[in-house]
Amino acid sequence: MQEFDYIIVGAGSAGCVVANRLTASGQYSVLLLEAGGTDRRFFVQMPLGYGKTFFDARINWKYQAEPDPGLAGNADWWPRGKLLGGSSSINAMVWIRGQRADYDGWRAAGNVGWGFDDLLPVFRAIEHDQAGDEMRGKGGPVHVSDITPFVHPLVRSYLQAAQQAGLPDCGNLSSGDSESAGIYQINTKGGRRMSSARAFLRPALRRSNLKLVTNALAARVTFDGKRATGVEYGVGNRRLSARVRREVILCGGSVNSPQLLELSGIGDPAILGPLGIETLHANRHVGSNLADHLGINYTWKARIPTLNQILRPWWGKLAAGSRYLLMGSGPLSMGINQGGGFFRTGPDQPRPNMQLYFQAFSTVIPKPGERPILTPDPWPGYSIGLSNCRPTSRGSIHIRSREPSAPPRITANAFSTAHDVDEMLAAVKFLRRIASQPALADLTVEEVLPGSICASDGELVDDFRRRSGTVYHPVSTCRMGPDAALSVVDPRLRVHGVDGLRVIDASVFPEIISANTNATAMAIGAKGADLVLEDAR
Repeated sequence: MQEFDYIIVGAGSAGCVVANRLTASGQYSVLLLEAGGTDRRFFVQMPLGYGKTFFDARINWKYQAEPDPGLAGNADWWPRGKLLGGSSSINAMVWIRGQRADYDGWRAAGNVGWGFDDLLPVFRAIEHDQAGDEMRGKGGPVHVSDITPFVHPLVRSYLQAAQQAGLPDCGNLSSGDSESAGIYQINTKGGRRMSSARAFLRPALRRSNLKLVTNALAARVTFDGKRATGVEYGVGNRRLSARVRREVILCGGSVNSPQLLELSGIGDPAILGPLGIETLHANRHVGSNLADHLGINYTWKARIPTLNQILRPWWGKLAAGSRYLLMGSGPLSMGINQGGGFFRTGPDQPRPNMQLYFQAFSTVIPKPGERPILTPDPWPGYSIGLSNCRPTSRGSIHIRSREPSAPPRITANAFSTAHDVDEMLAAVKFLRRIASQPALADLTVEEVLPGSICASDGELVDDFRRRSGTVYHPVSTCRMGPDAALSVVDPRLRVHGVDGLRVIDASVFPEIISANTNATAMAIGAKGADLVLEDAR
């Protein structure tokens, strides 16, 4: 049995950052366990290749939520990264921080050191912003690309239409603090995805004090009394153990971190007992408080060519592929959501509560309840999507078996509050308002989905219940808080009730932020590692 100063479970968005930081001085030995394999795959590195990774069981956990009454009984599709870099290796790469008030709300809830001004230096330290935004960082490992000169011409029409609908053009979107429309920046460099694995893990792997084990599925954290002593894990048919001198750090994300806590006896006895797991420390908040952004797309048929005419026919794919391979540019070097924005659904909202996504293409419509289909439509089309920034519905993620490989039960409880239903109804009406502005209306044949037949409030609600789904931002299942009776980890990310165990990933969000979560997950990795090093002194 090998022994290390630190054991990190999960080489995902946060875990790669933690591994990099803890090994930088050479003072500490670190074991990094990852359930998946390599990220050195063509469609992982190619930015638009995530259409191919969405359903690939070799690199994707391919989770599915429970049938949800709020989604008309549909069982939502939940892809999560199962490879080096985690979900940062299969996501849409939008690099955005969220609103200042999000983080200041974390601090106001008693999480000292987690306000916006506390986290701004952390964000800046991990970034290298190509656009030169004064609020962004320079010289950090995550290259943040400005795609403004390369977006599809239809994106410009969308920005004009958004302005005509009342949203000022802000250029590059960076925070979502104000109502605006703009172009998203993405974390890429040289036409390749800048995942957490590429930015943080690759440099760290050159250090002799880091040991990486892939295809290693953690089974449980071991304890002596209530102090973590190591991790049991499986590689193939072998069951292995590693001991830790200082701390075990869980970086499995909002699905796998609460799963491993429960497998280790930390959670609600009402869930653990029936499965034959002895409760080491009772905490009913493990796996609870799940928050997630819900999204929907509206689709229009266009009068002008869109990316459909490039990405659907074989000759278009060949041309786009050749351009990417030869020059690292073109549509395959960018994400799906080039334009976007933020808006308020009413004057009673103190800050934007809805996020926009513009796509200069459209995809074949799946049947209700089917997983998404990522094949472009045969006709020119575009889509405008949205997601709610601060939903009030809460769900849970809990184990259903003692077997570590068994997928947990994901209960999203989508649209389970009147607040979430009412603001989504107002939001989808605003999508139509944007598309009706001259800049887009003159280029549009008709609304295809949901179509003009969907007109009344009841019909609009029925439609977004049937067609909405996660936009892959689950958080808060091991939420942070100073009160052990209301949270899973304290503001230093130490698990309440035990010693030598932390959680450092998006599951610790005290509340969901008002934008894409991946940049914040990496920032949590950086700040969390700093807390570990401070406590090691």
